[in-house]
Amino acid sequence: MIPDLDRVASVIREVAETDILPYFRQLAEGQVREKTGPTDLVTVADEAAERALTPRLSSLLPGSVVVGEEAASADPAVLDRLSGDAPVWVIDPVDGTLNFAAGRPAFAVIVALVQGGRTVAGWIHDPCGQRTAVAAVGEGAWMDGRRMRVAAPAPLHAMRGAASMWFCPEETGQRIKAGLAGMGGHVSLLSAAHEYLCLISGETHFSLYHRLMPWDHAAGVLLHAEAGGHSALVDGTPYRPALTGGSLLMAPDEASWHAVREQLVG
Repeated sequence: MIPDLDRVASVIREVAETDILPYFRQLAEGQVREKTGPTDLVTVADEAAERALTPRLSSLLPGSVVVGEEAASADPAVLDRLSGDAPVWVIDPVDGTLNFAAGRPAFAVIVALVQGGRTVAGWIHDPCGQRTAVAAVGEGAWMDGRRMRVAAPAPLHAMRGAASMWFCPEETGQRIKAGLAGMGGHVSLLSAAHEYLCLISGETHFSLYHRLMPWDHAAGVLLHAEAGGHSALVDGTPYRPALTGGSLLMAPDEASWHAVREQLVG
């Protein structure tokens, strides 16, 4: 069972208005701290939004459980819920926390609903842009009433996209960097959510990621698929929310996926 998509979107927007935006460009000393290092931050907004979303989303689907980024950071065993039988809400309360903390507007709220080990619905809400992307399996990807479509396939030299060089071996990063030189441009927004919004809007052609935390990708992969795109791990394995290792590649179609994979990964 999937709850009403618009009702979930409304909850996400309300939480963004009350628990995230009041802190944007208003963070006081002590309201931002490092988790594992200077590029891995958490703010009071992340924590407040996850606290607010957890009970509200759970109440929309009796028997469901939650995997939130901050809860899993405090207790990695929370991730085990993705392997259980209960429906799972996966929450990234503020994706792009580096941007948020620096006062840059490229941040978003990501929510996915996982059932039986696969994503069945996903939402990405951009609080500053006041736009929300929504998808459910078999129902297409939509943003504020508009059907979303990935970019048309294009030659490699014309393809633009995001290719992370974080969380991969140095040799792989150098291979990716060299491959990008023969393509149409590299986009790095420091927010998977905003990079997925670019993909489903047809603004970019591809994205490549490593370290696949479910709150970053479970919703986006579904949105991309429902917008007509093709994705898989670079070894050909289908993406699943419980996967946290490997490299994930998105492209407009299967032929483009193979071309980009060869160009960037070899």
